[in-house]
Amino acid sequence: MDQQTQLEVEAAVFRRLVNHLRERSDVQNIDLMNLSGFCRNCLSKWYRAAAEERGATLDYEQAREVVYGMTYAEWKARYQASASAEKLAQFELNRPSDE
Repeated sequence: MDQQTQLEVEAAVFRRLVNHLRERSDVQNIDLMNLSGFCRNCLSKWYRAAAEERGATLDYEQAREVVYGMTYAEWKARYQASASAEKLAQFELNRPSDE
């Protein structure tokens, strides 16, 4: 696969992942973190970092809008549920060092 095709495939996969996460608003970020070690907020941070590495100015909230498809505040009001004590304890045990 040539580099341009690889870039296009990777971009398509990212868009598909983001769309999938938008459609699965029932899956909470804490569930994603506890199962996979990353969540929508992590994707937002990675998106922002990649943009900045390429000289683009993008703040964290703008990056979150790319991933969530709306402002984080709106997503939170619509979809975020309270995490159980068990889920919070599991998160603390596995919390990434860069959080």
